[in-house]
Amino acid sequence: MGFTGKILWVDLTHCSVTEETVPFTVYEKYLSGIGLAAYYLTKEIPENCDPLGPENILGFVSGLLTGTGALFAGRWLAVCKSPLTGGWGDANCGGYFAPALKRCGYDAIFVKGKAKQPVYVYVKNGAASIEDADHLWGLDAIEAEERLIASYSGGRKPAVACIGTGGESLSLISGICHDKGRIAARSGVGAVMGSKKLKAIVVGGSKPIRPKYPDRLKEQTLRLSEQIKKQKVFFLPDRALTWMGAIEPFIKNHQPINGMLTASVMKRWGTAAMTNMSLRNGDAPIKNWAGSPKEIAPDTYRALSPAAIESREVKKYHCYACPIGCGGICEITKDSGTNPQKLHTHKPEYETINSFGPLLLNSDVDSIFSINDKLNRAGLDTISVAGTIAFAIECYQTGLVSKDRFEGLELRWGDAEAIETLCDKIIRREGIGNLLADGVRAAVRNLGLASEDAAIHAGGQELPAHDGRRDPGYAVHYSVEPTPGRHTVGSFQYYVSFCLWKRIPSLPVLGKRTPKSDSFKPSAENARCLVACSAYKMVIDASGLCLFGALLGIDHLDTFALLEAAAGLGYTPEEYMIIGRRIQTLRQIFNLRQGLRATQNRQSDRASGQPPLRYGPNKGKTLRLNEMIRAYWTEIGWDEEGVPTSESLKQLGLEEFLDIGQEAGT
Repeated sequence: MGFTGKILWVDLTHCSVTEETVPFTVYEKYLSGIGLAAYYLTKEIPENCDPLGPENILGFVSGLLTGTGALFAGRWLAVCKSPLTGGWGDANCGGYFAPALKRCGYDAIFVKGKAKQPVYVYVKNGAASIEDADHLWGLDAIEAEERLIASYSGGRKPAVACIGTGGESLSLISGICHDKGRIAARSGVGAVMGSKKLKAIVVGGSKPIRPKYPDRLKEQTLRLSEQIKKQKVFFLPDRALTWMGAIEPFIKNHQPINGMLTASVMKRWGTAAMTNMSLRNGDAPIKNWAGSPKEIAPDTYRALSPAAIESREVKKYHCYACPIGCGGICEITKDSGTNPQKLHTHKPEYETINSFGPLLLNSDVDSIFSINDKLNRAGLDTISVAGTIAFAIECYQTGLVSKDRFEGLELRWGDAEAIETLCDKIIRREGIGNLLADGVRAAVRNLGLASEDAAIHAGGQELPAHDGRRDPGYAVHYSVEPTPGRHTVGSFQYYVSFCLWKRIPSLPVLGKRTPKSDSFKPSAENARCLVACSAYKMVIDASGLCLFGALLGIDHLDTFALLEAAAGLGYTPEEYMIIGRRIQTLRQIFNLRQGLRATQNRQSDRASGQPPLRYGPNKGKTLRLNEMIRAYWTEIGWDEEGVPTSESLKQLGLEEFLDIGQEAGT
């Protein structure tokens, strides 16, 4: 069926572990993964819970398709109440943790309470124990993982999810690490783990996971596998991507992209392929969201090109069940004085390259590799750290903050040495770094600023490297999602790539005859596209699928057919999308129960084009964001304040949460 039928509860306060059998009706309504998490966290976390207190619950969830043989089904989620935003928190990660967790016999592990001293949890094939972790506390994430794996040598290699020093020090921008540098980075999930004195979860299961219709699933998997194998690696030089980015703003209509072309580019360069293309087409934010390509030196394009990143790669990295392998292991030199060391580290993703590159006007690729490795080891979110440093540089340069507060550190745009030094201070919570280690919204309070103009975020979460002034779908999702500031949910380009209308004819078709300018209008049709993105992403996260697989298009990765082969629920694509809406709405209810109003998640004015940029592809653009947000709320069944209506809750089968919605609306 794709389900194990069980979850594991770990109570650190009472040092106990218990199994719970999940009613099949829960799977029918919420599938698994994020759906299972939304159901249990909304029911079990008390209202107005302290996110760093013992009552918060930290969950580790796999997906319905994980371990069934489905391609791209290797993702897992960490879930909790976010200490960064105050609402629903989740962080997505690849690697090999998801199947190892599920093979232990559980679809999820939920941790509550707080240990008196550092501990880790070991789980294997239905048995679990809470172990002492004093010897691991203070180690970086990679060191801790290596020690734990070594201590369980002799059998199947276990998978480890652990925190680094960032989580231990309760940094609100810390994540949970896996496989020596893969990170469930966002929402401050690492701080929640650190607050519980939980250093790691170690899973080493070997139980089989059986789909209901294995032949049907195998047929789907082999078909896609053959398509990807036949697709040659992108053969043009990387500068072709820069040219494509330069041309794209002049193309007036939406351009559907063949998913196999996406696969070929990702197979060669991974997400680093996007850097120069995004700089030229207006997707990449520059100079703390206030700059334009006019401020990017020509040498920067060469320094940060896909080929320059690829030159450090020593081998490709594949997550579990992935036929593309967009990741990479790179070699860098760590300068330790008289004895330089060669280190193997994960290749920086596009988000990290742009955030520590153009967002800070930095063209020193060596510094980006070094910072990426340091933050991986500390377990800190590169997007949030870079956004916080961009805020700090602007404060320093404009005099918003007295230079005395920076303790002699001179912050200049593009100064790689100063950027890395400030990174080190944030990691150690030292001096000014301590004031910045919880992100930009906290930094505004810590520094006593009257204005947040330089602090770019949505609901407290720093924005990723995709500009809503180019594709307003990003801006809407940054602002309406229960976990705000996320680029991995939807946009108009995502909607075009998903091609959901091929399975759900009632959805709008965005094709070559659809002007891109139409996407800037706050229309009901545009809202339908973006709500469809939200619902589909919830189905993806309930399945354990990778977004990059979904971006190949529904005609390549047929999510609905895979779910039917694995679970056999007899649902139509439309019914799976209703489940997605149900999960999305339940996460919104979670926020309301925690006292968070939907209007608090709106992204910063600067990112919406207030004031508009004077140069570049996004010149003169100001989003009608408030109207677009309200159109989204209307389409999904929420009122003008973002509160799910009673009628919507009844239609979605969420009657048991009706009281929460009504109380929030009063």
